[in-house]
Amino acid sequence: MGKYLNPTNKGFEIARNSKIYVDKTGLIKYTNSVLDTEQRFICVSRPRRFGKSMAAQMLLAYYCKAYDSRPLFDGLKIEKDESFHCHLNRYDILFLDMQRFLNRAKSPKNLTAYLQKTVLSELKEVYADCIHPESSDLTAALETLAEKAGKAFIFIIDEWDCVFRETRNDAAAQKEYLDFLRDLFKGQTYVKLAYMTGILPIKKYGTHSALNIFYEYSMTEPKEMAEYTGFTENEAEHLCREYGMDFSEMQKWYDGYKLKNVSHMYNPKSVVDALLNAEFHSYWTGTETYEALKVYMDMNFDGLKDSILEMMGNGRCRINYRKFQNDMTTFKSRDDVLTLLVHLGYLAYDETAKEVFIPNMEIYDEFENAVEGEGWDEVAKVLSASEDLLNATLRGDAAAVAFGIDRTHMDNTSILSYNDENSLSCVITLAYYSARKDYILVREFPAGKGFADIVFLPRIFSNKPALIVELKWNKSAAGAIHQIKERKYIKALESYSGDVLLVAVNYDKTAKKHECIIEKIEKESQS
Repeated sequence: MGKYLNPTNKGFEIARNSKIYVDKTGLIKYTNSVLDTEQRFICVSRPRRFGKSMAAQMLLAYYCKAYDSRPLFDGLKIEKDESFHCHLNRYDILFLDMQRFLNRAKSPKNLTAYLQKTVLSELKEVYADCIHPESSDLTAALETLAEKAGKAFIFIIDEWDCVFRETRNDAAAQKEYLDFLRDLFKGQTYVKLAYMTGILPIKKYGTHSALNIFYEYSMTEPKEMAEYTGFTENEAEHLCREYGMDFSEMQKWYDGYKLKNVSHMYNPKSVVDALLNAEFHSYWTGTETYEALKVYMDMNFDGLKDSILEMMGNGRCRINYRKFQNDMTTFKSRDDVLTLLVHLGYLAYDETAKEVFIPNMEIYDEFENAVEGEGWDEVAKVLSASEDLLNATLRGDAAAVAFGIDRTHMDNTSILSYNDENSLSCVITLAYYSARKDYILVREFPAGKGFADIVFLPRIFSNKPALIVELKWNKSAAGAIHQIKERKYIKALESYSGDVLLVAVNYDKTAKKHECIIEKIEKESQS
């Protein structure tokens, strides 16, 4: 075994020995199906803490011929697949951790030369009869091995994109690195499988991928890799039962990543941390901090701040992610910034609706931290006052609620346009920001003979009443209350046994004031 050629399977052994291990070996079934095919070039991108390196270690342990990994796969899903024994520990592996190479090369411009020198030194020891001792070209050496000895390799490359994340403005170093990878892989028969992982998808120039031989699986287009991106609903629920933790709280904190064919995806590292610590809160800051998020939130693109406030108010924003160049410097629009936040894990992407949104409480916490700085003072003020607004609502103080919404509106006029019921809805949900701890907020809730503008559904174990909120723009709060009753919105909550508050809010465009009416419907009087 070497460091790069057929390295140890200890990484996967450690994962299997850990207190919590979730079986993702179904991935191997897919990689087995593309060995020695045109589809053998795979690039998987997802945020930090989503198990990229663990998957790489699993593939290494499965394919590498330097040892017997059979015991590590006992009882796992892949063991039952017909392809399991065909490929178990059968191949030579080149495992390249690009972050480690970049750190040791000392400079981005030295990366490819250092990598080739280091990997070649191992290959020369093993294949001294095939590789010239003075050879400094890794690709040429591999071509020689294929020609003279019929050798083929499985390449596993971790953190492939570190050059683009850590040398953001060094275009020359990035180009040299991409040229090296293109030469290493394109048209090469010695590649049995190439599996690359990173946070960013492959760099684009215009509309074209710089490495167009690769099939990409990302947070915007996960395709067959969707169920291996994080923990699924069933996996998270099973772990909660095993550890005696409240699954509804797990959902609130770490669910929300919506992938095609997998509607509920959980942040795996945060789930594990919460279970081992027996405590739900944000574990995000251990790796990615709110300062990193704030850099992108502060970028000066039309509509960006509006969109962030819309999402902090439980809304969604439609984006076109296809123009994003998959780097951290080439931003031309709001959509580019929001797409990067999807790849970093700060936003979730609904592939069907083509919309982005904040996925869960853990990420809401990071946005809340990010607005507590320069340029977002008004928003921070609103968030800190939101608990008072909720309490005023629960005690039926309509005047205090109207005043609180007035303040939210006035404090954010420089950011938010305010000209219809949709913008009013954004202000309302932002004003009630703290309600997320006790409620699930649903916009356009199907109810009775139509859709209620906003419904606040109490979370399990909450003793607070449900809220049905109807909004009017330049009409009347009385008309909003009448609509709630006339269209029988409350029927949508028939299965809910608690009290319900009807909250009507109208904005008077002439007076530039909000008015509010609150009525309480007690559970025994609901009909």
